[in-house]
Amino acid sequence: MTDGFRIRYDGPIATLTIDNGPVNTVDPGLVERLIASLPDLTEDPGVRCIVVRGKGKVFVGGADITVMRRLEPETYRAMRRWVEVQRALELAPKPVIAALNGHALGGGAELALACDLRILHARATFGFPETRLGIFPGAGGSQRLPRLIGPHRAKRLIIDGTRLTAEQALAEGVVDLVAGDDFDEVVDREAARMSELPTATIGLVKQVIDRGWGLPMDEAMVVEEKFVLRNLELDDAAEGLQAFLDKRSPKFTGR
Repeated sequence: MTDGFRIRYDGPIATLTIDNGPVNTVDPGLVERLIASLPDLTEDPGVRCIVVRGKGKVFVGGADITVMRRLEPETYRAMRRWVEVQRALELAPKPVIAALNGHALGGGAELALACDLRILHARATFGFPETRLGIFPGAGGSQRLPRLIGPHRAKRLIIDGTRLTAEQALAEGVVDLVAGDDFDEVVDREAARMSELPTATIGLVKQVIDRGWGLPMDEAMVVEEKFVLRNLELDDAAEGLQAFLDKRSPKFTGR
């Protein structure tokens, strides 16, 4: 147990649970401890899928308002290091699932957008209510949301401080799956499924899309070629192609 969060290992699946007060708020101490701990998790070759969730009925409740009330650049710079937590998960060389077991608002929604698969509980909500406090999502939300759903829809949701129901979040495309009483079973199923994929290749897919996004097409093709050549070095590439020729299911190792 680490103060503010804990990590449980179950074979190739690691579950990171935020456990920071009654609603899992984000404060500078939690941010710094996560930044220090995440490299060991994301680079662990034995971990082939990471699940991020919150304790209790809230995923992550967002920034600690008692901290944010101090309207000073130093305070906001310290809190904005939350983007480094998100980026570590976004760049993890393996799939990352956001198990949104409860409300994902503000900083919690920002964290979710950095993950590869988002599963929202049917009774939970998702959104960026910051404008109702006179601020805006400034730890990645104002940038990832428009890249996901387009600038106009992102502006509307952020300007209005909209809290989306699970059904609305699914319709908007900000989450991928909604689950009710079988939420934990759905998360476990998806984590097991993703951990059996060629996870090293998935890591390259995440990087090539990230680095090629927004580049002119000719430049993007150069980026893609570099990653194609890197993929040739993976054991899973040889295994997948040989399994196809052998007419059998591949046994990927994540290497």
